[in-house]
Amino acid sequence: MKNLFFASLILFAFSSIAEAQQLKSPEGKFVMEFSLQNDGTPTYNLKYKNKEVVKTSKLGLELKDDKKSLLNDFTVVDTKTSTFDETWKPVWGEVDHIRNHYNELAVTLNQKGTDRQIIIRFRLFEDGLGFRYEFPAQKNLTYFVIKEERSQFAMTGDHTAFWIPGDYDTQEYDYTKSKLSEIRGLSQKAYTANVSQKSFSPTGVQTSLMLKTADGIYINLHEAALINYSCMHLNLDDKNLVFESWLTPDAKGDKGYMQAPSHSPWRTIMVSDDAREILASKMTYNLNDPSKIENTSWIKPVKYVGVWWEMITGKSSWSYTNDFPTVQLGVSDFSKAKPSGTHGANNANVKKYIDFAAANGFDAVLVEGWNEGWEDWFGHSKDYVFDFLTPYPDFDVKGLHEYAKSKGVKIIMHHETSGSVRNYERHMDAAYKFMNDNGYDAVKSGYVGDILPRGENHYSQWIVNHYQYAIEKAADYKIMVNAHEAVRPTGIARTYPNLIGNEAARGTEYQAFGGSKPNHVTVLPFTRLIGGPMDYTPGIFEMDISKMNPDNKSHVNSTICNQLALYVTMYSPLQMAADTPENYNRFPDAFQFIKDVAVDWSESKYIEAEPGDFITVARKAKGTNNWFIGNVNGETPRTSNIDFSFLEKGKKYTATIYADAKDAHYKTNPQAYTIKKIAVTSKSKLSQLSAPGGGYAISVIETK
Repeated sequence: MKNLFFASLILFAFSSIAEAQQLKSPEGKFVMEFSLQNDGTPTYNLKYKNKEVVKTSKLGLELKDDKKSLLNDFTVVDTKTSTFDETWKPVWGEVDHIRNHYNELAVTLNQKGTDRQIIIRFRLFEDGLGFRYEFPAQKNLTYFVIKEERSQFAMTGDHTAFWIPGDYDTQEYDYTKSKLSEIRGLSQKAYTANVSQKSFSPTGVQTSLMLKTADGIYINLHEAALINYSCMHLNLDDKNLVFESWLTPDAKGDKGYMQAPSHSPWRTIMVSDDAREILASKMTYNLNDPSKIENTSWIKPVKYVGVWWEMITGKSSWSYTNDFPTVQLGVSDFSKAKPSGTHGANNANVKKYIDFAAANGFDAVLVEGWNEGWEDWFGHSKDYVFDFLTPYPDFDVKGLHEYAKSKGVKIIMHHETSGSVRNYERHMDAAYKFMNDNGYDAVKSGYVGDILPRGENHYSQWIVNHYQYAIEKAADYKIMVNAHEAVRPTGIARTYPNLIGNEAARGTEYQAFGGSKPNHVTVLPFTRLIGGPMDYTPGIFEMDISKMNPDNKSHVNSTICNQLALYVTMYSPLQMAADTPENYNRFPDAFQFIKDVAVDWSESKYIEAEPGDFITVARKAKGTNNWFIGNVNGETPRTSNIDFSFLEKGKKYTATIYADAKDAHYKTNPQAYTIKKIAVTSKSKLSQLSAPGGGYAISVIETK
């Protein structure tokens, strides 16, 4: 790793320190200008290839119970500029090395009348801008409460947006595509439909927010390094087309409790005239600190199966018993309880999954519903709290561990907190030690339901700090974390690479809850995945859910080949083959791709991309010369064109193509596919049809 740091780089010209100051990106593609308005309000604007993409936008913070907020009356007392250039190696990822190259401007501001100081730090990369607020140690600003952050993002037109409502408790929405001017009305409908919860701003949207201008410029608004701060949403002034930060409130309505010295997360603006560059950007990771885990040898990418989909579809249950009256809250007596007969996490069923994993080369088996408490949670009260240690009578912790170990397979722990985070923290050390003692090195945690204490939201500062505490505590026990219903990631996995997955979006489970839009997976990489990998749980082969559970009439809006492609297009070091062994055994030739595809990569090439329409990605498996290609398609059939020039020159490969059949359709014929093999080299080209809601997957294996 090579670090080059040159202080005091002359990057901008100005006649006095109070005048507008320019910062250019390393190659000059971007220009950011900072200035103070006449009343001392900090502002910035951003140009991309000499075209304005963010108009003059205000910066600052409104404080609670304070006579004067950090909004205006500032003077510039110091500026510092620098450049930074390094190459670092991620523990896992889409690539095996990442360049972190930016120019920086740090502006120190002093407020008249209060003698308070803040620093606004800007970092300009070749893929966009990051900025944050810093609060140095000082006499007149030590403890303060944020009423609202007032960071603005002034748009240059009525852009097309891919957005979900600014909910404080869930990101599990299908994305809406609309003009900015249409967001208010459409979001208001979502707000009205959600009156039982009303946990979001009716004029707000969540980040990562993907935008496209009329002249083909792609803009992405997000945040990076969300630590000890409240998650940022965006409220839109649709008359002036200005987004402004809107932090998630706590139970009292406060947005953040701060103590100097401290700083905010980074606010990020990615811009390109090529959608592929948005997908390939590593700016979010680069704005996070390097890994704080010195020895990362225990952190391994994982391909797994699990006792999960059968519960999601309703075929099996999480609970050992449905005889709820015999089991009192917190006083379980299963000697008197009648087993439901549908409990999924029983010894025989878990062994079946272990055998399937071992026979097909999978690393692990996730088991949900193994511990006591589900019958109370479902049958009595969603305030029930789990202890994370006590198995049901039909789940032999040690016996199953030994059986899995004998097969070369690990079991993934499941911790459903039921939103009771204080209870989880009380049990966390014991739960992680229990995992160590019984051979578990990864945990899927869940935060379903209202957060306890009551009134807290899933994305306020307090609960964000809990998620961070869980990751850091897990690292102490060498445990990898896959957090569901937690805050959406902001690149934290660079600093704590044991965070190998998050849900934090509408995943495959919703295909069994009524379905998702067939183009949903063509939007997620532009939005949710900007901050880190998602445990999307792909690989469903039976689209008619009623065949799993006659009472469930849902349909998976995807073709089998679309499901295969997700292992490449939806990057994650944690990939699940989510369907049941029985369904994979019906399609062994298609299942072969899931068995073959890698979960860790040395190179990634984004071949073609358009948010909401299609994505085609090629990735090189780490430590090999083999490539895997995935294409996911929206609702319109199209022909995709692939140039294999990324292959090593002079070598020969065998490409196995898993493609939609000519009559395939996500709704009417989702299981129609073809498989063929062809010889390819770096000179080869291929045209391939993708059906509505379909796609294709290709394994490209070097010919020895």
